Amino acid sequence: MAKFNKIDTIGIIRSTGIVPVFYHSDAELAKKVVRACYDGGIRAFEFTNRGDGAQSVFKELIAFVRAECPEMALGAGTILDAGTASLYIQLGADFLVSPCTVDEVARICNRRGIPYSPGCGSVTEIVHAQELGCDLVKVFPAGDVGGPSFVKNVLGPLPWSMIMCTGAVEPTEENLRAWAASGVTAVGMGSKLFPKQVVASGDWAAISGLCAKCLGWFNG
Repeated sequence: MAKFNKIDTIGIIRSTGIVPVFYHSDAELAKKVVRACYDGGIRAFEFTNRGDGAQSVFKELIAFVRAECPEMALGAGTILDAGTASLYIQLGADFLVSPCTVDEVARICNRRGIPYSPGCGSVTEIVHAQELGCDLVKVFPAGDVGGPSFVKNVLGPLPWSMIMCTGAVEPTEENLRAWAASGVTAVGMGSKLFPKQVVASGDWAAISGLCAKCLGWFNG
């Protein structure tokens, strides 16, 4: 399902600031999680390529998003090679994310006009990613490389940088305000935004409510 009507993915991520990161092998459950996040104000969502058949789930998920969550930018994460990148671009991904920098993925995304956020853990890696044309770089694992202070220190000599941090991001006021104060463009948040017991019970309103609170703390 190729996508030809481009949306301003970077603009969406910058304006909302929180990108949930999620994987599940059940497409119907994944749809409910995405919808719950959307109802809570989330407008960018990363579905990770971490399980067998992930691409099949993504195909169903993006059709659902286009129909039911029209303001949502849906991306694919854990993209580690050119073939996988091409597959998800063909399926309609609005952006791609990696835990590391993969030069060939950057080239493919540039060719197709798809934002690519590669994982970086140092200033050298961030600059390399920027040289590859990556506007929004991912710092990962953010907590291990220095947390909010790392971002603040990077933005001193590289004030033009747009950074999305994943790892050590928690759905609490103290944590999210600290990340926001660092100057980070966005944060990615995984399992702590989707407690297993909440997902298992189908309490989608709880997820929507937590998303709304997190957006308020980060952007407040």
